[in-house]
Amino acid sequence: MSGHSKWSQIKRQKGVTDAARSRVFSRFARLVALESKKANGILTAPGLTAAIARAKAANMPKENIERAIAKGASKDSGNLEQIVYEAYGPAGVAVIIDALTDNKNRTTPEIKHLFAKQGLEVAAPGSATWAFTKVGARYIPNEPLTDVSGADEEKLGALLEMLDEHEDVQQVFTNARGYESTDDENTGD
Repeated sequence: MSGHSKWSQIKRQKGVTDAARSRVFSRFARLVALESKKANGILTAPGLTAAIARAKAANMPKENIERAIAKGASKDSGNLEQIVYEAYGPAGVAVIIDALTDNKNRTTPEIKHLFAKQGLEVAAPGSATWAFTKVGARYIPNEPLTDVSGADEEKLGALLEMLDEHEDVQQVFTNARGYESTDDENTGD
């Protein structure tokens, strides 16, 4: 029977799983490199220790963590910069995007383009943070919206999925019920 090979199913499923793990590992590698750069490679620095713990919780291989630490501590490491974007999504949902990039001039237009695909715009700094309280590295919504349904829910889901697939985006926070945080919850964050 043509097309019913068990191996081809396994290969396809493994490819999907490996692609998702690769995205998560690259996010943690950037975070570890940034914290290593801030700490000048000192492993006992609290920020670096926390980033390593998060990477280990996501089952990131030890070699990848060590490589990211070395990359951040080296003199020729790229200038990683943490940027927070604010926007309003479908149904007036406040969205905060925490990104880590080596080129702000590339990332900003890419994020704006993802919003433009949904007919939305990125807001000015400070326009959406009023709806959140920052606790550590997370943004907790002050008052979650009660309901996002129908076409708005589909648009919000599509937007969050596109943002999640972007390599520079670390975490996305919303104040919509059921979408409070789309960060790396499933990876042990």
